[in-house]
Amino acid sequence: MTLADHLAVLPILLPLAVAALTLLLDERRRRLKLALSIGTSVVLIAVAATLLVKAGASGAVAATYPLGNWPIPFGIVLVADRLSAIMVLVTAILTLFALIFASARWARAGVSFHTLVLVLLTGLNGAFLTGDLFNLFVFFEVLLAASYGLVLHGSGATRIRAGLHYVAINLAASSLFLIGVALIYGVTGTLSMADLAARIPAVAAEDRGLLNAGIAILGVAFLVKAGMWPLNLWIPGTYSAASAPVAAMFAIMTKVGIYAVYRLSLLALGPDGGASAGFGQTFLLVGGMLTIVFGSVGVLASHATPRLAGFAVTVSSGTLLAAAGVGTPAVTAGALFYLVVSTLTIGAFFLLAELVERARGGEEDVLAATAEPFDEDDEDGGPDSSAEGGLVIPATTAILGSAFAICAMLFAGLPPLSGFLAKFSMLSAMIGTEAPSVITAPTWTLVGILVVSSFAVLIAMVRTGISIFWVTMKDVQLKVRLVEIAPVTALLAIGVGLSVFGGEVQAYMEDTAAALHAPWGMIDAVLGAPVVGGGSVSP
Repeated sequence: MTLADHLAVLPILLPLAVAALTLLLDERRRRLKLALSIGTSVVLIAVAATLLVKAGASGAVAATYPLGNWPIPFGIVLVADRLSAIMVLVTAILTLFALIFASARWARAGVSFHTLVLVLLTGLNGAFLTGDLFNLFVFFEVLLAASYGLVLHGSGATRIRAGLHYVAINLAASSLFLIGVALIYGVTGTLSMADLAARIPAVAAEDRGLLNAGIAILGVAFLVKAGMWPLNLWIPGTYSAASAPVAAMFAIMTKVGIYAVYRLSLLALGPDGGASAGFGQTFLLVGGMLTIVFGSVGVLASHATPRLAGFAVTVSSGTLLAAAGVGTPAVTAGALFYLVVSTLTIGAFFLLAELVERARGGEEDVLAATAEPFDEDDEDGGPDSSAEGGLVIPATTAILGSAFAICAMLFAGLPPLSGFLAKFSMLSAMIGTEAPSVITAPTWTLVGILVVSSFAVLIAMVRTGISIFWVTMKDVQLKVRLVEIAPVTALLAIGVGLSVFGGEVQAYMEDTAAALHAPWGMIDAVLGAPVVGGGSVSP
């Protein structure tokens, strides 16, 4: 056995093990905890990149890993294909830069910050890699348990109020998740996603209604987490109230629900799904469009930068859900490109929002916990000056203004950046001649909504930028440290890099979409994978 045989499980085991280690360390060992967390994120980026390359070379699945060496489909299996590798890579990148940003001050605003981040990372990676429906529920609960602590990190009345709403809503969604899973298992007798795809077409007609009811209930749980209107009213308040690095990491949280929708709808409810083929597709299209409209109105009505970013999350979610409702491989490819771009851009914008809000006199609200609980000497050596130290960069206004402008271009989908390439890919696929059957009134409506929403986001961003940089910061000398601005610029640089290599990225997304819409390659890889020594790599 080699390390390559265990790549599929490493994104779960590594952050979980390091989380346990950081929990044993004294809270004053901040530098050591930071080094462990950042090191874990860097390793996960390397692992995810390796899986990405392997999945591209293999044609479908990079690796399958039966946990406990139980035979499939009776045991739980991890599956690393193109889509899951993309999601793990985006998660690791976002976590790395959020941790670097948090090292300036937020990591000191409460207890067990690094432990909670690593547990969140464990749950996210597990949700993206699992091939079992109940195991998906388990990893959902792991990431939610960590997010409950993170959303309250830093204290403050606004943060606590939003956090309590967040906890209540997600507990209700988790109950629906269990009910849906129970109904599906009662009808099909399996919770393996690959096995479900093979069994759903053969479900008896008298059981089909119960199966569809279970799928619908499960779908509602996913859509709560994905942020479909009207199930998303908690998102703007919760995300804007959370600390900046936590909100940046939460940019990937709604994508977990969207990932689950894409995964299960294309795997089990595609053209080969029998009488359940296409179940819920129209609902996704209409619900996604309504979500875009809600988010567009929200960004226009927002005056605080963090709240604007919170509504941008709903615009992103609505776009991806509506694309899932269209349901063609070309649209899915553009949607996956957009998923990566929007997630990284929103993460960067949440970090940038804290920096610009300081110039507007909102730092008291940004840092509700002004008294740091652990301001004793750092046990790693000498007084801990992480909140005050670091290199203060010159030309702050110019740098923040440039970063804000790039965020606006990526959000609004302006050329020549990757946001434009992703949206153009979706729009051209919707109205292109290669799929005349999907050029219907709802599709044209979606095209119009996407164009108008981009214009609304552009107006909101330009208005906010003028208010900040031409009015508020006109006579303000704002100090920003390198450790705070570097993560923002790095995430935006990735967005620009995706523009430069847009052709290669789009080609990979097209291959990913083709594999999702023709899932029998994955099903065969999972159900037919040999079990050797606890894990196996698909040929």
